[in-house]
Amino acid sequence: MPRQMRTRNVSSAQARSYLAKAEEYLAASENELDAGRGIAATSLAIHAAINAADAVCGVRLGKRAAGPDHDRVSELLKDAGLDGVELEKDLRRLLPMKTKAEYDPDDIPLSVASRAVGRALKCVAVARRVVASATR
Repeated sequence: MPRQMRTRNVSSAQARSYLAKAEEYLAASENELDAGRGIAATSLAIHAAINAADAVCGVRLGKRAAGPDHDRVSELLKDAGLDGVELEKDLRRLLPMKTKAEYDPDDIPLSVASRAVGRALKCVAVARRVVASATR
């Protein structure tokens, strides 16, 4: 039997807060990329995308994934409509980089960091659109 995914309820105010966090992480990732710090830029981009996913799931489903396995959020995003599916494509490419960016001793080339920031930018754009549509 598949293990039940842990989730937490998300209010509309909390979804807006997740978007604000995503925006802040994204801005920081762009600053770090501009400064030539690929590891920090990548790590911050990943956190921007995770918070964007939480905002989208919060608006569309009233909950977010809760637990140590960030890969489980993909299941929720697929239930969050076309916007969730769109965000999931970029998040799926970012999540495997999390361990390397945060725990491995290796450097992350700026070209890789730039792609990570670009993917995070797309994720945050989706979250902006979803949150804005919910507050009209």
